[in-house]
Order: sequence, then C-alpha cells, then structure tokens
Amino acid sequence: MGRKQRRQQRIAAPTSDYSSAEGDTLTLRGSMSPATRQEYAAVRTGEHAAPAAVREDVWQRAREFLFERLAVRWTIAGMMIDNQKQLLARYRMASASERDWIHGVMREHCGEHFPDLESP
Repeated sequence: MGRKQRRQQRIAAPTSDYSSAEGDTLTLRGSMSPATRQEYAAVRTGEHAAPAAVREDVWQRAREFLFERLAVRWTIAGMMIDNQKQLLARYRMASASERDWIHGVMREHCGEHFPDLESP
C-alpha cells in the first residue's frame, strides 16, 4: 500500500465547533496522540523551558501548545482560517477578550474530550 493510499485511509479526528457571542467559530480536534499528550505534559511542567522561565511563561506556552494541537479552523467575521501557521499567528495577536473566550472553550473541550489532561 502506497503512502497516498494510507493517507486516504486515515480516519479523520472528530471535531467540535464552539461559537462566540460575536459569531466567531472555533473548531477543535477531538483526539490527541499519546506522543502529543506526553509532549503537552512536558510543556505544562516546564520540563524543556529555559532556566529563567517563570511560571507565567510556562503557563502561556502550555495554552499555546494546546491551541496549536487542537485548533482545526477559526472563522472570524466570516473569514475562515484553516492553515496551521495562520491560526497560530492569529492566536498570538488575539485581543484579551478573544483569548479569554478561546481559553474557556479549550477548558470546556478538554474537560469533555480529554478529562485526564490538566488544561491551563
């Protein structure tokens, strides 16, 4: 079986849509590989952080890591972003209220789909 055939046979991870009061929609992946879970645990504990990193830096990186791994697409004011680099760039420049909404959504999503993970 060729590479292309294997790729086509992969089962797509389930997704969940979350809508904000402003009408934006964030779609999050409903599965995470064991390797990603291990990497998240290392990020969350600051295992690979610089010695001078403070707790806040580790916490922010853990939130960003979860967003990177879970975000599938984000529709803002009718414009859909589904490219991973663009999603991360948009997350990094999100307003405080957008980030609060995203973090609330991720906590809810992790509680439902990944109850064994500590969400930041």
